[in-house]
Amino acid sequence: MSDQQQNKLWGGRFSESTDAFVQEFTASVGFDRRMYRQDIQGSQAHATMLAEAGVLTNDERDAIIQGLDEIRAEIEAGEFQWSVALEDVHMNIEARLTDKIGITGKKLHTGRSRNDQVATDIRLWLRDEIELIDGEMTRLMTGLLDLAEREAATIMPGFTHLQTAQPVTFGHHLLAWFEMLKRDRERLRDCRKRVNRMPLGAAALAGTTYPIIRERTCELLGFDGVCENSLDAVSDRDFAIEFCALTALCVTHLSRISEELVLWTSAQFNFIDLPDRFCTGSSIMPQKKNPDVPELVRGKTGRVNGHLIALLTLMKSQPLAYNKDNQEDKEPLYDAVDTLAGCLRAFADMIPALEPNREVMREAARRGFATATDLADYLVRKGIAFRDSHEIVGKAVAHGVDQKKDLSDMSLSELRQFSDQIDEDVFEVLTLEGSVSARNHIGGTAPDQVRAAVARGRDAISG
Repeated sequence: MSDQQQNKLWGGRFSESTDAFVQEFTASVGFDRRMYRQDIQGSQAHATMLAEAGVLTNDERDAIIQGLDEIRAEIEAGEFQWSVALEDVHMNIEARLTDKIGITGKKLHTGRSRNDQVATDIRLWLRDEIELIDGEMTRLMTGLLDLAEREAATIMPGFTHLQTAQPVTFGHHLLAWFEMLKRDRERLRDCRKRVNRMPLGAAALAGTTYPIIRERTCELLGFDGVCENSLDAVSDRDFAIEFCALTALCVTHLSRISEELVLWTSAQFNFIDLPDRFCTGSSIMPQKKNPDVPELVRGKTGRVNGHLIALLTLMKSQPLAYNKDNQEDKEPLYDAVDTLAGCLRAFADMIPALEPNREVMREAARRGFATATDLADYLVRKGIAFRDSHEIVGKAVAHGVDQKKDLSDMSLSELRQFSDQIDEDVFEVLTLEGSVSARNHIGGTAPDQVRAAVARGRDAISG
């Protein structure tokens, strides 16, 4: 048997070395070494439990823990030599531990398998990443609330079918974005509950004959509980799929926000201005200021959606228990985490810096017959059936289009030609301020309701 084959931690069964290409093809250390902290954390907890169970001596436990601490320091100092021949992060660290402390290093793997080890590492890693993502999401949501409070009375047109519908406030629109993210944050925190279950102790697939104390390892690693079926423990990747699903939905929300930002920064809308630090120019057109951050976030959505489909497809035909296919779970998950974290960070920095062009927004709302529904409601309160008032107002709007006049610009005599029920008090409802203020209920666009919603949002974030 070759020296290379002897160095394989599983090489006893084999009579020839792994083909060089196969070795490269099947190795995962190029990407899974980013879980080195979690691998060391899990191994130290495992060694502690083995000593308490009488499988290791206290001296052996202490040597393992100290050796792993030293390995962590080597990795973080850039001094650790990663080997493709050792396949993955687990075997690289274990081999280095054996180099450092001798035969005791080989005892660390007692009572576990790479199957439950990797399942544990990836859950520990994802749990840590969820905490970081939650922080960025909270920072973005806080920025939205601050901006919404500041712009609670800033009037803009609300749209359906991208056509002017009714006046709203910019603060109210920002709170719609907040609601999307609030649901995303709820999903993120709920997903964490299912991530935070411990597979360690399931070993390869059937558990172990050693007297392990899984509850103790669970406690040491801060899991909420153990995975209760050994077959499922090593083969389950639902938590990764669930995370990618919530990531796809969250990035879809950011993409919708991005689309509005791209539209609103265009010369045709000119509703908002993005600071220069979030934009780029053109190599040929000196006047250009391109909203690259929201455009790129919008573009990244497709890749994140692809990761979800990749993981669903990965798992759809796998028999129990562990299969090598599952090595393909990491790169989609890693990239989904990185992409979501990056998008949230970019938005958390950018959103508070938005500058609305208030007069442009107000003029756009005034031009689009945005108070037509308010006039219809006014006529209903005068005793006219809604369908009849709808027709009356439609005729008034047609007149306005022909005369290039908004409803609020028409004289009382002009309006009365469509209904003699219209009196001087109609102008109270035809103003933009009157329209938004009239919707004074929970979920409405009245400035007081926007401020109240901001307060509720802050309570939700702190809860």
